[in-house]
Amino acid sequence: MVETRRKYVFDFDSTLTEVEALDVWAEMTLQGKSNREEVLSEIQNITNLGIDGEISFTESLERRIKLLHAHKNDLPTLILELQKKISKSIRENKAFFHSHSEDIYVISCGFKEFIDPIVAEYGIPSERVYANTFTFDNNGNIVGFDETNVLSSHNGKIECLRQLNLEGEVHVIGDGYSDYVMREAGIADKFFAYTENVHREKAANNADHVAPNLNEFLFVNDLPRKISYPKNRIKILLLENVHPAAFDNLSNDGFSVELVKHSLPEEELIEKIKGIHVLGIRSKTQVTQRVLEAADRLLVVGAFCIGTTQIDLEAAKKKGVVVFNAPYSNTRSVVELAIGQIIMLMRNVFTRSTEIHQGKWFKTALNAHEVRGKHLGIVGYGNIGKQLSVLAEAIGMRVYYYDVADQLALGNAIRCSTLGELLSVSDVVTLHVDDNKDNESFIGRREIGQMRDGAMLINLSRGFVVDIEALVEALQTKKLGGAAIDVYPEEPRSNGDFHTTLKGLENVILTPHVGGSTQEAQRDIADFVPNKIMDYINSGNTVDAVNFPNIRLPKQNDSHRFLHIHKNVPGVMAHINEVLAKFEMNITGQYLSTDSEVGYVISDLDKEYNKEVTKALKNIEHTIKFRVLY
Repeated sequence: MVETRRKYVFDFDSTLTEVEALDVWAEMTLQGKSNREEVLSEIQNITNLGIDGEISFTESLERRIKLLHAHKNDLPTLILELQKKISKSIRENKAFFHSHSEDIYVISCGFKEFIDPIVAEYGIPSERVYANTFTFDNNGNIVGFDETNVLSSHNGKIECLRQLNLEGEVHVIGDGYSDYVMREAGIADKFFAYTENVHREKAANNADHVAPNLNEFLFVNDLPRKISYPKNRIKILLLENVHPAAFDNLSNDGFSVELVKHSLPEEELIEKIKGIHVLGIRSKTQVTQRVLEAADRLLVVGAFCIGTTQIDLEAAKKKGVVVFNAPYSNTRSVVELAIGQIIMLMRNVFTRSTEIHQGKWFKTALNAHEVRGKHLGIVGYGNIGKQLSVLAEAIGMRVYYYDVADQLALGNAIRCSTLGELLSVSDVVTLHVDDNKDNESFIGRREIGQMRDGAMLINLSRGFVVDIEALVEALQTKKLGGAAIDVYPEEPRSNGDFHTTLKGLENVILTPHVGGSTQEAQRDIADFVPNKIMDYINSGNTVDAVNFPNIRLPKQNDSHRFLHIHKNVPGVMAHINEVLAKFEMNITGQYLSTDSEVGYVISDLDKEYNKEVTKALKNIEHTIKFRVLY
């Protein structure tokens, strides 16, 4: 017995294309008209009333055509415009339409004059396109439509599909009322509400399945598609009120994103993380080993900040979870705050400001100095330290720096061979060291004792770097002339009361960990980190990952991509290639990078594959994670 093949019936407007064709045409034909916006609004309103079934389709069509004032000669321009408006996931899966063209039909209440040339590029011939046709006057003006065409009448799609009498299971894919009534009438087996371009409640509520894109429809039906797992099924959780641009960037790429304004304690995060593929955090959320063990689907953690001490990087790596951060995005913000604090401390501005807030007027030059000609000591000559070096020199300071790594000096900066040497020559010392635990109490009593009397200390790096009690003592005894502290050994999880022994001391600027907190920095981070996340999810790239072997991959071209993460033990690579050889997979490219604990291998393959090959690769001993990209 020969099995009958499934048939697929697609709508055109707002399904195959991102737009309603007549709305686009109206925008073109009304260009330059004084009442353009008013007429466009009316046409769009009529369109929606017809799509939702509020008025008959015949009425909707008649009213819109009267408002169009279109001509036959306008059609080529409209077709060119519609070709640019093919829905993104439709465009990505052009191969599906060509490979299944004999089973694909277009039933639309639009017009064959512009639908035929669009869908022809997708292998759908005119004889499988069912739509209305225009009528023209002797001058080529569009004056109406063929009223004998079944699709020009209310619920015309039902009758059209009934007359086709298609064999096999019929699936309808569309965005509106006229699509789901075909299933309600019993002549289609399933209706998929297509919401990539517009979400219509009536259609979604009456659907067998809501398809946010074509990949979802193809996935549900186990049909060939560009990506193996639809992006709308990849769940992303963003905590701590990250910039809304991050939500937009990830949502616009097709992922399902949830935004939470605050951090979550460990127990809550353990529950929330289940089923999550990507976690986005800032500095307060602790991604512990227990959290990672509870994360059953986690692929990536994105730290929307510089530091990563809040994440157990080793535990993440052992689970095959890649971690990205934003090491450069807020550099300028931190540097500008450092420059401002240097000037404020040297001029004793904070003390004078506090006095005048209290109603005192103490106009004096006491302890107020220009920064020009003063010595700035930068501890940590990385991205922030170097940029600070350039700006400080530009305002006339002499710059000294100390770094455990051999860093090339910028401008006229002078490298100090020891920390003690830098401390002894600096009028202002500013700290920009990393979050290595070895840096705890990096500046303590001994180091403060090596500083110049009356010198200033700025800490915009990590709270544990400075011994706070030693600093308080030095400020109280006037060993130091002032300090600016932005980070603390212990910081609250949320806004509220905060206590520090530095509170109330003269010429001490205290800020609540806002060194990188500017709108510009947060926006840059909201672009940088999502791009890294999307690059890994979409292509497997791990460039700039902080806990994983870095691989920069070429763009995929008509090939499958297998991503295999495994423990770095001898023989795994050989087993991978044995499996690929056994299933006669032709490797067009292969990339491997390892560190002491994990290996990451990417294999690009140029042919269809037996699904058993993926099971075999997952079952290789020492496999941590395996993923397929089409």
